[in-house]
Amino acid sequence: MAVLSRIPKTLTRTTTSSIKPLSSYISRSFSSTTLNSETDLKVPSFLSCNSPPLCQEPKDRNVQWVFLGCPGVGKGTYASRLSSLLGIPHIATGDLVREELNSSGTLSSQLKEIVNQGKLVSDEIIISLLSKRLEAGEAKGESGFILDGFPRTIRQAEILEGVTDIDLVVNLKLREEALLAKCLGRRICSHCGGNYNIACIDIKGENGKPGIYMAPLPAPPQCVPNLIQRADDTEEVVKERLRIYNETSRPVEEFYRIRRKLLEFDLPGGIPEAWPKLLEALNLGHKDKHIAAA
Repeated sequence: MAVLSRIPKTLTRTTTSSIKPLSSYISRSFSSTTLNSETDLKVPSFLSCNSPPLCQEPKDRNVQWVFLGCPGVGKGTYASRLSSLLGIPHIATGDLVREELNSSGTLSSQLKEIVNQGKLVSDEIIISLLSKRLEAGEAKGESGFILDGFPRTIRQAEILEGVTDIDLVVNLKLREEALLAKCLGRRICSHCGGNYNIACIDIKGENGKPGIYMAPLPAPPQCVPNLIQRADDTEEVVKERLRIYNETSRPVEEFYRIRRKLLEFDLPGGIPEAWPKLLEALNLGHKDKHIAAA
């Protein structure tokens, strides 16, 4: 529980300088990088904590957290709720990719091929999209952040560590059979963009593992006719995403575990069961009892 003592007690103070280095220095470093290449990316020498100006953090700022976990575990759901609770932006790299996919930008066709094959998007593309998002946030005076889906490789974690101080990394965990069922049950309303799930997950406990029950998340009647499934939510693609995650992102967990910033959280069930317990693990059970019971 030592990592819990690292959670800042001050959650509402603001400043605009805490996320400035990430967009300023990363965008400058990778502006000339060829996006098709994964081998040319090198961490620039000036992104190092040997340089005090880059590593100094303001004393009064909002939290800077990272959410890790397998695809489909629910990082976006819980990060979004915490974003609302704490008044800080939730930045999901998956959303940034989907926004680019729906645009007429130069990366759109390249991203479609990558996503439909269940592959992970290259570091260069993710960093480029994240840099643009942080610059936009700075212009609006945003402070602090919850990163969802970044970093997912050691290289990304090293870059992030070089330009800002992450307070806490929350690693959401769920048994693979539950993850698979959850991903295959996901549905999106093509009209309003709402996210729902038709799966009823009921896994009995065995071999010392507790059972897991996750009720469906039904869509309201007006959305039912407009429900669609993501093109990449097939069993083959989901299993491939999980395989790639285990190979490339598990080391990121160890990266933060060594730094005593990793909080492992096993999801006990759906939102009604998991949300109050997550708030308790984050020392936020007192923050908003109404939201905790929602």
